Amino acid sequence: MVLTAPAGIRAKPLRFATFPDPVAGAGEVVIRVEACAACRTDLQLCEGDLTARVLPIIPGHQVVGRIAHVGPAVTGWTEGDRAGLTWLAGTCGECVFCTSGRENLCTHAVFTGWDRHGGFADLISARADVVVPLPEGPQATALAPLLCGGIIGFRALRVAGIAPGARVGLYGFGASALQALQVARHMGCRVAVATRNAQEQERARQMGAEWAGGYDDPPPFPLDLAVTFAPVGAVVPRALAALDRGGTVAVNAIHLDGLPPMDYADLWWERSIRSVANVTRADARDYLALAAEIPIVTTIEEHALPDANRALQRIATGEVDGAAVIIP
Repeated sequence: MVLTAPAGIRAKPLRFATFPDPVAGAGEVVIRVEACAACRTDLQLCEGDLTARVLPIIPGHQVVGRIAHVGPAVTGWTEGDRAGLTWLAGTCGECVFCTSGRENLCTHAVFTGWDRHGGFADLISARADVVVPLPEGPQATALAPLLCGGIIGFRALRVAGIAPGARVGLYGFGASALQALQVARHMGCRVAVATRNAQEQERARQMGAEWAGGYDDPPPFPLDLAVTFAPVGAVVPRALAALDRGGTVAVNAIHLDGLPPMDYADLWWERSIRSVANVTRADARDYLALAAEIPIVTTIEEHALPDANRALQRIATGEVDGAAVIIP
């Protein structure tokens, strides 16, 4: 399913197309896709909120499949291995960010479904060094939502300074926050969830949230940290106002509709706001190990590949219960 020109998702901007099979170049592999979870970033790319870097482009960056071909100069992968692909499609490996464990900030980084064709397809080529080994056993549809929403939510909790027993706020309760809640509860944290959807509030309580309410409702206890998942800038000052002294809000969004004026009194007392940008290969390894330990439970809504527009429409309207997954 290919994006040739951004448009509102109701216009169905993705079109079904046939491409020649990708070839594994030097240092690359080709993955036969079994499942690819859809992400709000895919929606933002299709609608133009996230400016396209390459057109036409195949979106999709939460890929689960098996190695179909191994290119020259590749070690560690053989045909048939189970493999996953995340948002990070490659880095330079040489800049100050790459050499200091911050490859997510590499100025020459490229991204799956943005710079390179993504996983809304039967086959996808990828740099072998960013492909993630996946365990046998779990269904592909269950693993796919871990590879972006799960990993970036995990990174956001880390950026915000999560620690055992912390008081955590989650603003928005989609596929990423659903997994972040399970991580926080696994660490013995008290969790408050803010979302406008009453059904999501109830689900958050069922999954262990101590409190769930609307965006305008202050949590009943001050927060040590909060993560905002909603792509709405107005949520950020609400999360900030709920922090205890010294707390941090991590903004987990690649695109926001803007930030409103904020009261400096809410930022004072060494509170902070941080953005969360991309993921690293270490994030992926650490989160997949933790997800197996917990284990993380995901709710899946399956869509056939030609229905990718419909999957993104349901993400846009908030109708998806858990994660939408595309099946080739």
